[in-house]
Amino acid sequence: MDEDDAVYGGSARPSDTEASPPVSERIGLGAEADESMDCFASLATYLLEAPVVVTLAEEERHLLPGLVGLGEPWASSRQVPLPPRKDPGAPSTDEADQDPFASVARVARALGAVSWMGVPLVDMEGTLLGFILAIDTVTRTWGDREIDALRDLAHVCEAELILRLLVEENGRTRLQDQRAYERSRLLMRTAEELAGATDVALVRRSAKALITLDLRTVQVELMLVEGRRMRRVIDPEDPSDVEAIYAECALDSDWPAARAARTGTIVEVPDADAIARLAPEARAAFARAGLAGAVFLPLPVGRDPVGVLVLGWDTPRRMEVVERALLGSLAEYVTRAVERVSYVAGRVQAAHTMQKAMLTEVPRVEGLEIEALYRPASWGATVGGDWYDVYPLIDDASGTLAITIGDITGHDLQAAIFMGQVRTMLRQADLDHPDYGPARIISAFEHANRVLGLGASGTMVHAHLRPCPEGWLLRWSNAGHLRPLVASPGGIVEELAEHDLLFHPDFPRLPRTDHRRILEPGSTLLMFTDGLVEHRGQDMDAFIARTKRILAAGGDTPLPELLRWIVEENVTEAGEDDIALLAVRLAGQAPL
Repeated sequence: MDEDDAVYGGSARPSDTEASPPVSERIGLGAEADESMDCFASLATYLLEAPVVVTLAEEERHLLPGLVGLGEPWASSRQVPLPPRKDPGAPSTDEADQDPFASVARVARALGAVSWMGVPLVDMEGTLLGFILAIDTVTRTWGDREIDALRDLAHVCEAELILRLLVEENGRTRLQDQRAYERSRLLMRTAEELAGATDVALVRRSAKALITLDLRTVQVELMLVEGRRMRRVIDPEDPSDVEAIYAECALDSDWPAARAARTGTIVEVPDADAIARLAPEARAAFARAGLAGAVFLPLPVGRDPVGVLVLGWDTPRRMEVVERALLGSLAEYVTRAVERVSYVAGRVQAAHTMQKAMLTEVPRVEGLEIEALYRPASWGATVGGDWYDVYPLIDDASGTLAITIGDITGHDLQAAIFMGQVRTMLRQADLDHPDYGPARIISAFEHANRVLGLGASGTMVHAHLRPCPEGWLLRWSNAGHLRPLVASPGGIVEELAEHDLLFHPDFPRLPRTDHRRILEPGSTLLMFTDGLVEHRGQDMDAFIARTKRILAAGGDTPLPELLRWIVEENVTEAGEDDIALLAVRLAGQAPL
């Protein structure tokens, strides 16, 4: 059959295929045997008594998923390459380039055909998919019945291919929907995880866990701008040699991270060619990390650069438009988390500084060893209202010393502010009521707290310590605070169990009670806040018992060492609450 007499199964020649993706991708068939396509070829061979192939037409080749009656190399390779155009960018006048049907003649001749007959296979829009092609190695005239048989078979084969097209398109649509859903879930999880981050190390850790799971990265780094340099955020729980590669770099350097921060644009290093264009130090870093592709995402905050999120893969990685949008949104979430953490850290640091500034430097008192210890909560955690205070009562000729330990309700800057106000009000009350005991002093503070609308609440132990012939007289009042401990020179530890209610402006005005006890020479008084012994999910009594054992055993231990010992045994790492301890040790003989 001449090419001009070839059979078409449709009413018009197939449309141009240049704008369409490869047929193999659209249908999901490649250069390998397909059972259904082989069946069509087998049936056509039976009807025509000639070798038959089912082809998929692409720009540079025809694939042969269906083939019967042909030997090697076609049975193995399942494809027929087409000669490339001499100039792919120029218009072609070659009929085989202009007419997809003409290319099938080349396929037929490549397969050794002397005579051939082909029917095009098209989709619902008339776009060419391929051909069902019968060939013969001798001159042959194809009869009408043979032509009709091949055309009818082509219709059935065409329906099969269209069905596969629809299935593949549906699968791609579902995959796109699934990826869109996964991307939205990733962003939601990222927002949730980062919302709970209390420092930049946790920001990096949360981002790394989510990104590695969803994007299959082998490296995730967070680099922040500090002056004219960029430094990597170090996570103490995730050390590795790979991370050390991006320890720091100058903001004005040629490193991709610095360029992304300066320009505020995403910098891609997608493959080996892009890596080869980097500065030598950057190329060496990529090689040591085993990275074949990376993306550097700027953290956008106004005009000033904040940092860069670095994602690395061990295979080449070129971002698609959708992925670029996803990573841009991801960078925005990380930016907000970094901003929030920086803001909170600044407030916490300011509160800690204020809190420490208001804590008393303990005075030197003859006959007493006095030591205090304050330990803030973990970095980035909330601020507490724990405090201690020690001061002499100036108008008391007997040398009475006022000592206080307390804890304001709340863990925020307001609690720290309340702490300073309560401390000052207690001092004022002591100065204004020199002849009264601690209970009256606490009551005077409560009256002012209520009348002035301060609104402070919490617990405290306020005490007066006065020298006496037997040792020192301890007179105290406990407003709902943890019980102070007293260790005798012989190592016997007792709790001062008497206490009243905590203070609160809404509580009814109830009388406060003073309690008295003689502390013999060589005794040690210890007062502390709940951060020492109150730990989530654990028995507080067990920590109090441990503190008592240490206090009993530490009679000869200098107080600074004793307090550190107590804290280290009770708190293995910085927790969610701050801690204050105040210890007073009496000299070995009575002051009078």
